[in-house]
Amino acid sequence: MTSAASAPAAKPSWISTLQVYLEPASLRMLILGFSAGLPLLLVLGTLSFWLREAGIDRTTIGYLSWVGLAYAFKWLWAPLVDRLPIPLLTRWLGRRRSWLLLSQLAIVWGLIAMSFNDPQVALTPVVWGALAVALGSATQDIALDAFRIESADINRQAALAASYQTGYRLAMIWAGAGVLWIAAGAQTVGTSGYQHGAWHTAYLVMAASMGLGLITVLLSPEPLRRPMPVAKGALDWLRGALVEPFADFLRRYKWQAALILALIAVYRISDVVMGIMANPFYVDMGYTKAEVATVTKVYGVIMTLAGALIGGALAMRLGVMRVLMLGAVLSAGTNLLFAALSTRGHDLTGLIFVISADNLAGGIASAAFIAYLSGLTNVNYSATQYALFSSMMLLLPKFIAGYSGVYVDAFGYQHFFTATAMLGAPVLLLVWLAARVKAA
Repeated sequence: MTSAASAPAAKPSWISTLQVYLEPASLRMLILGFSAGLPLLLVLGTLSFWLREAGIDRTTIGYLSWVGLAYAFKWLWAPLVDRLPIPLLTRWLGRRRSWLLLSQLAIVWGLIAMSFNDPQVALTPVVWGALAVALGSATQDIALDAFRIESADINRQAALAASYQTGYRLAMIWAGAGVLWIAAGAQTVGTSGYQHGAWHTAYLVMAASMGLGLITVLLSPEPLRRPMPVAKGALDWLRGALVEPFADFLRRYKWQAALILALIAVYRISDVVMGIMANPFYVDMGYTKAEVATVTKVYGVIMTLAGALIGGALAMRLGVMRVLMLGAVLSAGTNLLFAALSTRGHDLTGLIFVISADNLAGGIASAAFIAYLSGLTNVNYSATQYALFSSMMLLLPKFIAGYSGVYVDAFGYQHFFTATAMLGAPVLLLVWLAARVKAA
């Protein structure tokens, strides 16, 4: 007879599983996820639409995507965010919230600076503003990832990741479709083509939208502060801040660390490389700002929410590794749909289908991947270790994406989208190997 102590724990019901999304921590993470997702497209995808409409060539747009490398190198200053207090602000808000507030203010300033400059007249000021947004956004990510990981135990991480990803994706819809919709509505009646005033209005609205995150930071409780080892001088502090987070990861995973880091480095490569040329593709195929905004706003929101919630729930019930594999397959597969769409010219029905499928796949993959990364961290070094993981996720894809405009100019959109789908093949092998190692 099996004793109660040795009996396996019953799986929670679907109702109790989904109720976790209504907990205060999940709702806070939904709003803060929105604040984290808003800047990304404004310096990458949406910016590329603005630049293409302003007549900037695709090769230049591709190179300018390297502004996004700020996200890939955030691990360099993550130890400072993890350990260094901000005078006065940290005493008032705490370690995590003070860095969140400071980074959000930097994003607001950068978006306002971008809005007041016309890339058709002077491209350089727009780039500097985008760089300020990217640096502020990367710093916000460091602090927010630590805030999320420290706000709940391991059993709630998948749910918080799903809530975060839902907010993040909603922000990307607002920063993608919303900007295009606002810019289209702000154009002078009876005229078409590029107008800087329309984009000026749109980016000012985006700066104001960061107010949601600012208010949430001010009203949120600071996570329970964990005691840090007392440093005995500058060298000891540097060792604890810079060396120990990485040494801890290597000690815990040993030779498996190489496999884990390889998987992290390429998991989102198909999506990231393809994404830089998505908006120039829409412009070149003749889709208007209003069409792209409407399709993304309606179908993209629905499928994004569905993907994030499905991914988070499946990860809690079936395990993260299985959903990681599903997300990898779907992410690469949807790029082939873009390749097919490129042969159809201006096909609004096809655009609806492709954007819907792409957002569903992205939501599932991202929710599982965030939960996977969260499970790898040691809570004592959460900001630094998570920043390392999320930076590695972007470094190679962002570097390759810088050449996407050159590739499209040489081979065309169909060949480009097919090639980005093929980039996902090694990901499937790495997920399979990582799952076997974890199970062993």
